[in-house]
Amino acid sequence: MTDAVVAEAPGVWSIRVPFPDNPLGYTLVYALEAGAGGPVLVDAGWDDPVSLTALEDGLAAIGTSVSDVHAVLVTHHHPDHHGLAGRIRELSGCRVALHAEDAKVVEMVRTAERGPWTKRYKALLELCGAPAEAVASAGAAIPQGAKPAVPDVLIEDGALMDVPGRALRAIWTPGHSPGHTCFHLEDTGELLTGDHVLPGITPVVTVYDDHVAGTSDPLGDFLASLHKVSRLPTTRALPAHRAPFDGVAARAAEIAEHHERRLAQIEEQLAAGPKTLWAIAERMEWNKGWERLDTFARHLALGEAGSHLRHLAVTGRVRLSSTEPIEFSVA
Repeated sequence: MTDAVVAEAPGVWSIRVPFPDNPLGYTLVYALEAGAGGPVLVDAGWDDPVSLTALEDGLAAIGTSVSDVHAVLVTHHHPDHHGLAGRIRELSGCRVALHAEDAKVVEMVRTAERGPWTKRYKALLELCGAPAEAVASAGAAIPQGAKPAVPDVLIEDGALMDVPGRALRAIWTPGHSPGHTCFHLEDTGELLTGDHVLPGITPVVTVYDDHVAGTSDPLGDFLASLHKVSRLPTTRALPAHRAPFDGVAARAAEIAEHHERRLAQIEEQLAAGPKTLWAIAERMEWNKGWERLDTFARHLALGEAGSHLRHLAVTGRVRLSSTEPIEFSVA
């Protein structure tokens, strides 16, 4: 056994799979013992040769291999979780499972053409009140890379997953992504939380249609999902980043309070007069400060601000006061 592999529960190991060029450092991929059919993985890690080698070494340390993998259950479509799933399927013939809502995002990414996508995003930035230099650099905010793997199995909320000898139930927890799913190990009690509940950090909650229009409420979904997992008969969290921790309900409450503070801060901004989404985002609190965020980080921050503004609009706490550029004011 190596330092990168830890026994977290009976028949459950975490494997540190590097997340290159990212301050998170690694994704915790969980290997579940599943009878004679080979291990089941929860998440896969980033699609990179170094990441694959780390996963192979971790599986070897517990007496198995990538070629033995029975299935990969992906908590959500983000590439540090879903990225290696296709490569693992090639090497093992396993099935890849993902919630249907995230499968829609995968299809969108696979079929999107970069030129039209960039043009649409630039128009959206202009509506959001972004300065000319931000609009000009919009292409840098759109991720590039290999196309994500199409899932073989669509995960359904509340379903028992195909893990021989284990009782693993899917818990749909939308917010961080439309189809984000946690997995409850009912036989031993742990909750594999993906990015839904993390220690010390909060996952980005963004909007997937656009930053200003639409009727979806991803932050509302996320807050409801936090309450949902708080009611489960579990206390031990096995997250995808940092380290496992105790007290799922307490940590979920802390994260919910963090978002309530952000909502109040936006309302306080709007009390001084109407503002665009860009103006709101650049005045919000970010871990590095707005001025130090690179183009991609500002894209994420704008999406996060958008989800909060959308929630305030959906719940009637703010209203649309202008359409070109789009501005909001207190209701």
